Amino acid sequence: MFKTILLPTDGSELSNKAMYAAFEIAKISGAKVIALSVAEPYPFAPLAEVAITAEGAIYDDSMKKLAQHNVQTVIDAASRANVPCESLTAQSYHPYAEIIDAATKFNCDVIVMASHGRKGLNKLFAGSETQKVLTHSTIPVLVFR
Repeated sequence: MFKTILLPTDGSELSNKAMYAAFEIAKISGAKVIALSVAEPYPFAPLAEVAITAEGAIYDDSMKKLAQHNVQTVIDAASRANVPCESLTAQSYHPYAEIIDAATKFNCDVIVMASHGRKGLNKLFAGSETQKVLTHSTIPVLVFR
């Protein structure tokens, strides 16, 4: 059925729910899991460029470490579940694009991910990375809420 499953993770409890589902799918179909965590860079503020340089570097470093921690959590859980797993991290202002690119790069058959279910103005302003993945993906996307 599936050979390669992309599992984007942000380390949240809901992402962990998607992770365990991806493992079950992988076991049933003999697939491997590709864990991806995307670190969003410090928001650019051109008027305060000098003031945020050090803060931005600290933020970026922290987000990269968090992304690495998130994929390591998946790798460790996959090992305990006897599921083959690879991982990667990326840094981008557009996580959905990194998800789509990784699915293409690794020839994934399905994307298994969480949606945090933002509503109202929060969804309007924050956007939904899951919705963007659903819009741009050419392969099936299984969403957990």
